[in-house]
Order: sequence, then structure tokens, then C-alpha cells
Amino acid sequence: MQRFRAASMPLSGATNGHHPAACAVIPDSPTQDPIPSPRALLALAALVAVLWFGVLGYRDLVPTDEGRYAEIPREMVQTGEWVTPRLDGFKYFEKPALQYWATAAAYEAFGLGEWQARLWTGLTGFLTIIFTWFAGRALFGARAGLYAGAILASCVYWVGLGHINTLDMGVSAFLAGSLFAFLLAQRTGATAAQTRWWMWACWAQMGLAMLSKGLIGVAFPGSTLILYTLLTRDWALWKRLQLLPGLLIFLAVAAPWYVWVQVRNPEFFNYFFIYQQFTRFLTPDLQRPGPWYYFIPILLLGILPWLGGLWPSLRYGVTHPFGTVRADRPVATQEPLRVNWVLLIWSVFIFAFFSASHSKLPSYILPVFPALALLMGGYFAHAPRSALRRQFAFFALLSAGAIVGFTQLWRAGNATTPSALYQQYGWWLEVTAALGLVSSVLAWNWEKAGRRAAAVLVLACGMVLGLTVATQAFQILGRTASTKDVVQAIRPWLHPGQPFYTVGTYDQTLPFYLKRTVTVVAYEGELHFGITEQPQLWVPTVADFAKRWRRDHRPLAFMPVDQLAAMRATGLPLVVIEKTSRYAVIAKPGEDYGAAAQAATTRLPAAWNAHSAGPMQREVTP
Repeated sequence: MQRFRAASMPLSGATNGHHPAACAVIPDSPTQDPIPSPRALLALAALVAVLWFGVLGYRDLVPTDEGRYAEIPREMVQTGEWVTPRLDGFKYFEKPALQYWATAAAYEAFGLGEWQARLWTGLTGFLTIIFTWFAGRALFGARAGLYAGAILASCVYWVGLGHINTLDMGVSAFLAGSLFAFLLAQRTGATAAQTRWWMWACWAQMGLAMLSKGLIGVAFPGSTLILYTLLTRDWALWKRLQLLPGLLIFLAVAAPWYVWVQVRNPEFFNYFFIYQQFTRFLTPDLQRPGPWYYFIPILLLGILPWLGGLWPSLRYGVTHPFGTVRADRPVATQEPLRVNWVLLIWSVFIFAFFSASHSKLPSYILPVFPALALLMGGYFAHAPRSALRRQFAFFALLSAGAIVGFTQLWRAGNATTPSALYQQYGWWLEVTAALGLVSSVLAWNWEKAGRRAAAVLVLACGMVLGLTVATQAFQILGRTASTKDVVQAIRPWLHPGQPFYTVGTYDQTLPFYLKRTVTVVAYEGELHFGITEQPQLWVPTVADFAKRWRRDHRPLAFMPVDQLAAMRATGLPLVVIEKTSRYAVIAKPGEDYGAAAQAATTRLPAAWNAHSAGPMQREVTP
């Protein structure tokens, strides 16, 4: 560790009741290489932004989250109902409305499409990278801020979930925003105005987090603060939280929608707050189990390429609570904030909270990554040169192993996704691994030459490029899961207002690509609550569906491909008009679906309808 000498130098402007800074930490010999100029950093940020946003619309939406969180805003735009969220026409109260509103606004401004559906996720993820850099710079110095931003921008998990349409990125962005705003407000040397404004920003961010995913917007910051004060006995900290104006700001941001939706839907409170916010975490009711170590491999893989620095950074955070070597401070000063302990408590609590939960999904621990990036940025900025070199060497070995390992990805093939597709995707993952190997070797050499900042940036940039390749190449596999190609194939049979059923399943991408809702048959799943509230929108049994089918004009039905045999066994008149490894779509023989459908029927594979009730015919009008 680089040695420091302490100088009792007060920081100017400490007028908010803080004592002047406990100490100023100055290196004995500032031999570290200079960080890039602001112009160079701006150019680099612009390049990352082009990669980050330029590929948002390349891939098809896939179930479950991407289709669901694209469809709810589409229905908002179509119906004009922006208070009560609906999925396939059913009331859907599992999550709050902020991301739905943001995506619906993107549809209004730019039209309906994949990149518009992912825009909120991409935007909040990218802005959090910028805020991580800014907070690191203000708290630990320019070098630490640069490292922290570069680490977060190149983490496997942050890049991946920054390009998938889920709610976890948005809530993670606002949770990180509330954490960083709190740290900036309470840092040593902050003026009274800075403390006030940053605490107001902290409360506002908590309100936005509450409006993104519910009570965790309050629970995580509040629990971190309570645990920190219990650990440090720094009770005076609570006097600087701007509690009264902060609560007013929080309520002004978060409360209106909750009140409004409750007034319109009396059943909302019990389902959203009792069931979704408590029952799902305390019981296995949602059937999302996982062992206690469920999130450990996710964290280890997600923090790549910086895994080599994870444990040293955690240890550094424990032994250096203030972020630097702390000198003696004058007596009678106000207790300075142990920034690294706050980051550690935040990360450990969230990780432990979800590990103990009965409901586990991989994306739940995403909020820990900005805090870990800031902690690691501070560590690497003050670590000996050998620490970074070991990190680069470790990732070079991992990348070399991945190049070999991805050649075996074809073994993951199955009936719905053939081995050939996995092999094709594996080739692109090898490109990502090769970029990781090349950039880590370059970083090792540049660090050896004393160019530490350039070394960190070259690895980060190499991984941003490599992860962009990997996430976009997922289209090879995702295309088999999405219904976009299915909808395109059946387009000649589609007509406004016709009955469209989905039997025994509900694929969340189907309504989005159809640009309409569908009628669910013999399936509930996540629509259970909505079905209990609006059972008239649902067909409970296949027998009821068969009755409707026989009297409907130009109906279509979507179903898992393995249900076709059972459907034929019932004697239901049907013609298969599309069939994939996952799904089949049927039409009704003898119906007039139009000239385009009649022409398309002649091109259907004969094997699809070898056992059908009869050929597609134009209906004869008496």
C-alpha cells in the first residue's frame, strides 16, 4: 500500500455544522500516471454510449419479462388508461407504474418497437455509470471515480441487464442514486447547502425507487442506515437527514399513484402490499426457490472481468472505513462518515436479504453492483501496482479457459433449441472471450509500464465491446423463444377484431407483436389475480374453447406444439398454419381468411395437416 503522510488541513466551506475535515491525505510522492484529459474521457463516454444505445433494438423481445414489460405500456397507450396497469387486458398489480409510464412515453414519442421497449432500462443503466463515476470522484478522488465508472460499465451483469427489458435496472439505478446522494450529502467538508440538496435528492430517488418496484425503495436505504448507526453509534447522523422536508419530497414523488390506483381499485392494497411485498418473500408461494448459495455464482460471474479485485476490495473496505489511510483527527470533531462501511453494509444486506428470501430470481441482486464498483474503484486507486496486475493476469486466465469452454456449448442443445444454434452462439461468445484475453494482456503490459489508468480503461473498453457482441448474438437463441417470427408467418390470416386464443399457455411477447390482446384458455399463471377480478375475459377449459371455436368467425389459436395431438383427438376442426419447435398456430377450416391466407395455405408443409379435419377452403356464402 502506498504510504501517506497526514496533514491537518481544513477543507473550506464546511459550514453545515461539520467540523473542518478530520485530515487531508496527501501522497508522499505522487508517481501515479495522470488520468486522461476531460476531452478524452468525453470521447470515450460517447463511444460507450454509441455501443450501449445503438444495439437496443437489434434483438427480438423474449419472454417472460421483456414481453410483459413491453406489453403493459402498449396497452396503456392503446387504451389511454395510465393509472391501472393491465396485462392482456387483465388488471396487473405486481409492480408499480413508473417504468410502464416511461416506456409508454417512448412509444408515444418514437413508435412501437424493441428499442423503445428497452430504452428505459438502457437509459437508467447508463446514467448510473455516469453517477458512479461522479460519486467516486467526489468521495475518493478523480482516479477512484474513473475506475469505479469503468468497472460498472464493463461488469457482465450490468451490461447484460442494461439491455434486457426488466424492472430491475430501473430500481437499481434509483437505489444507487439514493445511496450515492446520501454519501455525497454526508461527506466530510460538504457545505450546509450541499448536505441539504443532496439529501433532498436522496429522498427523491427513494421515491422513484418506490415507484419502480415497491417497498425495497425504502427498505434497503433505511436498513442500511439503521445497521450503520448501530455499528458506529453515530446517532447524530440522523439529525442531518432532512427528515421532514425529505419525507414530504418522498411522498410527493411516490404517493400520488399509490393513492390514485387504490381509489380506483380497492383490491390493490391487499394484493400489492401484503401479497407481493411480503408473502412472496416469506413463503414459497410463487415457486421460485433456490438454495442459500443461489446468488453466489451469479455475483462471481456478474462482477467479471473484475472478479480478481472483489475479495481484496471487500477486505479493504473493512480495514479502511473512510476510503483512505486515516490520520488522527482533532478532538471534538463531528464523526466523519465511514463511506466504505456504508457501501459494505448496503451490499451485504441486499445480498443476504434476497438469499434468505423464498422467492429468488437472478436479477434481484443487481442493486449491489454500483456499490461494489465504487468500493473497488476506491481500492484500486490506492492499491499497490501488484494488485491490478494480479487482476489482469487472473482475468486473462479465465478468458483463455472460456475460449476453450465455449467450444462445448453445443452440448446444451435440446428439442426446442438445437445444438447447432448453441454452437453458433458459442462462436460469438468465443469472440467475447478473445477480446477479454487480448484486453487483459494489453492492460497487464500497460500497467507494467506505469500506465495504470490506461490499463483499467483498455480492459473496460475491451469488455464493453465483447459484452456488446455477446448480448446481441443472443438473438441466435432468443429468436427461437420469441413469437416475432410466428406473428410474421401468420400475418396473412390476421384480421382486426377476430377471435385469437392462446391455449394452455401465455407467451408474454405474443400480444406485443400482435399489437392486440388475446383470450387465454385453460391457463392462469401470473394472470391469476386478474382472472379472479375479471373472469369474463378468460376461457377456463378446453371444452369451453371448443364450443367458442365452432361458432367463431375466422378464429386463430396459439398453443404449445405438444398440445396439437390432444386437440386433434377431440375432433376439433383445425388447420395448422404455423409450427415451430415450441408453438403451433391453428385456423378453422372452411373459413374465409382472405385471398392472402388462401395463397399462403398452398405453401404450408403437407405434413403439418396430414391428420386435419379438412383443407382450408373459402367459405361459401348462401
